[in-house]
Amino acid sequence: QVQLVESGGGLVQSGGSLRLSCAASGSVFSINDMGWYRQAPGKQRDLVATITRGASTNYADSVKGRFTISRDNAKNTVYLQMNSLKPEDTAVYYCKAFIRNYGRDYWGQGTQVTVSS
Repeated sequence: QVQLVESGGGLVQSGGSLRLSCAASGSVFSINDMGWYRQAPGKQRDLVATITRGASTNYADSVKGRFTISRDNAKNTVYLQMNSLKPEDTAVYYCKAFIRNYGRDYWGQGTQVTVSS
């Protein structure tokens, strides 16, 4: 099967930076869109950023100019560079990937990002 494993979360002060990584492993032959989503306590899971296989990107308005999504197709990995972090960025961050050979999305287990004021 397929596993998505996130890393890079943690505690950071307001204005700081973090870089999240998410690697897909298992029977992965090709990945289409990849993305990052986040869920704060008591709120729904929201899109943060997505990237196509050809590296076209899309961002939530709240993170434009601060976050950058990128991917390494050879490593089946997607990254999220987060700069100028704010307390409202505090959430569990999940990665998602559409695995072409299975024809469906897979989710990671989530990584906690906490930004202190």
